[in-house]
Amino acid sequence: MWGRRAEALLRVWGLWPTWVPGRRPVGCNAASQARSNSPRCWNCGGDSGGPVQGDVFFCPQCRALQPPDPTRDYFSIMDCNRSFRVDTMKLQHRYQQLQRLVHPDFFGQRSQTEKDFSEKHSTLVNDAYKTLLAPLSRGLYLLKLRGIEISEGTDYEMDKQFLMEIMEINEKLAEAQSEAAMNEIESIVAVKQKECIDNASRAFEQDDFEKAKGILTKMRYFSNIEEKVKLKKIPL
Repeated sequence: MWGRRAEALLRVWGLWPTWVPGRRPVGCNAASQARSNSPRCWNCGGDSGGPVQGDVFFCPQCRALQPPDPTRDYFSIMDCNRSFRVDTMKLQHRYQQLQRLVHPDFFGQRSQTEKDFSEKHSTLVNDAYKTLLAPLSRGLYLLKLRGIEISEGTDYEMDKQFLMEIMEINEKLAEAQSEAAMNEIESIVAVKQKECIDNASRAFEQDDFEKAKGILTKMRYFSNIEEKVKLKKIPL
């Protein structure tokens, strides 16, 4: 009886240990070590880390802009799940939100250090947005995070039937003289790209990265044709 009352009083007074059964309490040395490993503000020397809740761009003490966190990937920066499927509307909103925070235009009256950090943040946000916006670059970035690179000149790895298809489309494009003919090629390639995107999405969902690598390689070929069509449509 007394034990329960004593426990209740100790909890009210804030003296009861807040450890969880089955978990060792953190000692003073461990707590000190955690604090020493927290990032320090370059301006005031205060702890700019702690539990990350939202975006920690500014020191909570002096509000100075901090340098970019090198441990964050593009998906983390843009507040997206690390997935091939991305909500592009949410991505655009996030991009605009971040640029309102870190764009150099808002740091004209701040220190040179903050101006430099602002340039780095803004460039990083731009790169992250452009990379995750397009399915091909997004997929290639996902593979890169897995340590998988698609090197240039991988024709020998593609099946001959696909390479023949690419050659035929390129020949049609070379012969195309009217805008209607170029629009037809553009439509064919768009359908092919849509099919590739759907297949790549399934491959990533199944963690079949080798299959995803092959599909993204095909997407590279189709993207190259799309660029050629755009260039050919530009009047000389």
